[in-house]
Amino acid sequence: MSIIAGPVESVGIGGRVFSVAQDADTSRKLGGKENEQMMNGDGTTRTSQTRVAWSVSGLQLSIDDEQGDHEYLQGIADRAAQVPINLTYASGVVYGGTGTITGEMTTSSANQTASVTLSGPGKLERQ
Repeated sequence: MSIIAGPVESVGIGGRVFSVAQDADTSRKLGGKENEQMMNGDGTTRTSQTRVAWSVSGLQLSIDDEQGDHEYLQGIADRAAQVPINLTYASGVVYGGTGTITGEMTTSSANQTASVTLSGPGKLERQ
């Protein structure tokens, strides 16, 4: 069995597909629950679970100014609406969920890319 590593190849956000820079190193969090061990006075522990959103950070999306890509992405962020999101990895595996753009989004004129973080409720699931 061989493992295929590589960048996210493309991202669909609200039905619009963006290519991802080849050198973008992204981090994926599937969402669900996170556990914290809490101590009791007698030395035993209890587990506290917290629900967490899924997220993908480190995306560098290719931006075409003539197609209004930056404005499109800013519109998604401004509405804060949950839209369908799909990420296609180098292995061909696709993850999907609903979410929005979170945090600061900036574009680079030298690379013609936008730095984007996506996040949403529930889990990011393999399609």
